[in-house]
Amino acid sequence: MLYMIYSTDVENSLEMRKAARPAHLARLEALDEQGRLFSAGPLPAIDSDDPADAGFTGSLVVAEFSSLEAAREWAATDPYVTGGVYDNSVVKPFKKVFPK
Repeated sequence: MLYMIYSTDVENSLEMRKAARPAHLARLEALDEQGRLFSAGPLPAIDSDDPADAGFTGSLVVAEFSSLEAAREWAATDPYVTGGVYDNSVVKPFKKVFPK
């Protein structure tokens, strides 16, 4: 089943994000290689694809996991969590309807 992981950043997270980004991306790449990643990306702090120093306010990941508990465990060990970037993460089941 797909699960949505919506995470919000602490204030002034940009430098911590930069430091943890390679490890964060490696985990997402592993999900992608396994065919389990539906979508993932950051939430820019301003209306721009490149927010520069404005940074990001969080991230969204939609991926396949064996259970809600497995999705929560994966989210809890994200380098952005362990690196202090995320203030909070919400993990919920996700049902894809569109596009078909």
